[in-house]
Amino acid sequence: MTSTVYDFLGHLDGIAPFTLAESWDNCGLQAGDADGPVTRVMVALDVTMDVMNAALKWGADLVLTHHPLMIKPLARLNFNKMPGSAIAMAATHQIAIVSLHTNLDKARGGLNDRFAAILGLENLSCLQPSSHKDMSDDSLEGLGRVGNLSRVMTLEALAERVKSVFKIPHVRMVGDLNMMVKTVAVCTGSGESLLNDVFSSGAQAYITGDMKYHGARDIEMSGMGGIDVGHFASEHIAIDLLVEKVKALSVQEHLGLEVKGYIGETDPFVVK
Repeated sequence: MTSTVYDFLGHLDGIAPFTLAESWDNCGLQAGDADGPVTRVMVALDVTMDVMNAALKWGADLVLTHHPLMIKPLARLNFNKMPGSAIAMAATHQIAIVSLHTNLDKARGGLNDRFAAILGLENLSCLQPSSHKDMSDDSLEGLGRVGNLSRVMTLEALAERVKSVFKIPHVRMVGDLNMMVKTVAVCTGSGESLLNDVFSSGAQAYITGDMKYHGARDIEMSGMGGIDVGHFASEHIAIDLLVEKVKALSVQEHLGLEVKGYIGETDPFVVK
């Protein structure tokens, strides 16, 4: 049975409940017809014109991203530049755009759980538990995760492990490279706002993206270690995660969806 965009949003709520989204966030339908059909879903990290063109070429009727097309309200819409150009293309070719952002970050089995699993962390707890009223006391709903490595290692060895499992050539580091690490706090994307939670978590090291100078200095002065993997590397894994979850959803709900991850995205930062 062909699903509508509205129906599909309801199914996505089971993957990453929209009630988990931060108050400032803009999850869900970004552009498109809620009554339109969903048969082919292209998954990406960001809404870009490259993604939209690939979706059009493939025949997708829905683009599902982690990062929203828009977070702040628009005062005007210029079809010659983003986000207006993506909206115009979506309207012209009847492609819906949907985003799962902080709700996917927080969800049980969501982005932070996947990040922690790739690192091999065990005995996970939530770094900043959600205040969602229906959450059970032991639920892993919230921002960030704290877990244990299978063996103690130096901060430098942990950084090498991070580079290996996330397939990145470099990381930025804070702290004594020879310090021993067993418990690690993680947060995908921009995790500097969680530093107070990190400092009270019992972790010896914090892994996140978009670490700024003063946050790095605070980590250094606390005696902890810090590893900045970059925003892109910490969240590009959302593509495979969402492809897996939407494919499983399609089978479970008999939706008959074709699902494809966009493979052309690269980190906007280049290090020379």
